[in-house]
Amino acid sequence: MDNNNLVSIIMPSYQCGRFIEESIRSVRAQTYPYWELIIVDDCSDDSTVEIVSEAKKHDNRICFIRNGSNLGAAVSRNLAIRKAKGRWIAFLDSDDLWEPTKLEKQIKFMVENGYVFSYHEYVEIDLHGNELGIHVSGKKHVKKFDVFACCWPGCLSVMYDASAVGLIQIKDIKRNNDTALWLKVIRRADCYLLPEILGKYRRRDGSITPKRLWDRILAHYPLFRVAEEMNPISAIFWVIMNMFGNAYKKMKYVKQYEVKDPYRV
Repeated sequence: MDNNNLVSIIMPSYQCGRFIEESIRSVRAQTYPYWELIIVDDCSDDSTVEIVSEAKKHDNRICFIRNGSNLGAAVSRNLAIRKAKGRWIAFLDSDDLWEPTKLEKQIKFMVENGYVFSYHEYVEIDLHGNELGIHVSGKKHVKKFDVFACCWPGCLSVMYDASAVGLIQIKDIKRNNDTALWLKVIRRADCYLLPEILGKYRRRDGSITPKRLWDRILAHYPLFRVAEEMNPISAIFWVIMNMFGNAYKKMKYVKQYEVKDPYRV
């Protein structure tokens, strides 16, 4: 396989046995065939190992790594990125889904425009895969300041060109470790929006994302203080900027739509 055409898909996993089979199916259903799926399981004690092992029997493009102890998503993502062989790096959490044409369309978008870093729109679903009527878009051209002030790309939507960006590794922080990655990448290339819905983000109770507004705000402090090694004053400044940035994103780029009821006559 030509690594210049290969997409390395980074999938950290923890206690996602209920969802990971569907996530893997959405990868295997891609119209773009040149990919490797690197799953790093963080010592789950559910059905994850059995499900992934079975999937590997049917598709040798799947690589499965299991941590010896629970190390966290940041460490798992770092490991998967180090193992990646592809020019293109994409991300899919083990409970989210892609549309079948996601890889094909995003690579075409980047190659034709000469982009190094891109993201796309997505919708939100519930535990059972039902659409919640929430459509998330973003700015067409995202620069360094934009990402520091607001996390524009959703993890399932990101792709970057590793041949231009190089190896990205982040500090071990519990939350917002995907954003920590984008803060590293944005220093090397601007990010561009593919204005098409190519993924589904699952809202679920087991997520480590805090539910209360104040807790979500506090969760940003380690992103800047630890991952970005800022002094406390600078870290607090960017936490405040994120309060306004994320409010602006939600107001302008997160839209609600009517979900069609398949049982309605």
